[in-house]
Amino acid sequence: MYDPTVARLTYRALLGRRRALILFALPALLIVIALAVRAFAGVDDKVAADLLGGFALATMVPLIGVIAGTGAIGPEIDDGSIVYLLSKPLKRPTIIMTKLIVAIAVTMAFSAIPTLIAGFILNGNGQQIAVAYTIAALVASIAYSALFLLLGTVSRHAVVFGLVYALIWESLFGSLVSGAKTLSVQQWALALAEKVAGDGYVDATVGLPTAAVLLSVVTVGATVYAGQKLRRLTLAGEE
Repeated sequence: MYDPTVARLTYRALLGRRRALILFALPALLIVIALAVRAFAGVDDKVAADLLGGFALATMVPLIGVIAGTGAIGPEIDDGSIVYLLSKPLKRPTIIMTKLIVAIAVTMAFSAIPTLIAGFILNGNGQQIAVAYTIAALVASIAYSALFLLLGTVSRHAVVFGLVYALIWESLFGSLVSGAKTLSVQQWALALAEKVAGDGYVDATVGLPTAAVLLSVVTVGATVYAGQKLRRLTLAGEE
């Protein structure tokens, strides 16, 4: 279920000059903000939790997920170069799984690692806040990558839809509207962070068992459906 050639091509596409600039910009901004907050506010556990939750998990992780998830396959479908992969003796689920693994790896590297660094800068991992949000970022990276990879497979406007989900649903409705919180990857990840951090520093509105089930369903469901869509694309090309 993993092909090194597909992985190499996908890494090359994701880490090209334009996307790499965006991928590096968001983590760099988080680190700069963390340094500024530490310099002006000193060590404050609540401030650290607010920054990591409000910017790192709610904004940076989904945006990087959009870039990595949609970029892993969307551009190849749009410009027709996906035909090159489909012409090879590769199982379509292998192509999807490989691209998903690459998207997850890139999303984790550019979101979880900066989150951990920023957390240590802010309060030295007091109350386990840095570790809690890093774990949340790792878990969210998996679901976001699968979700946005699916979008890249089914729509030519995957980036637009992904940004709408990341910026409007996750950052706005997912944080403010009670019903929407249950369908928020951010809230599912927070359920795990809440178990790790000290009492009162992470507030998740979804229970951990529910969050674990929903994360699994979304990740597996999106991956399977993306594989089916790619298989149908192959059949259409063969016809």
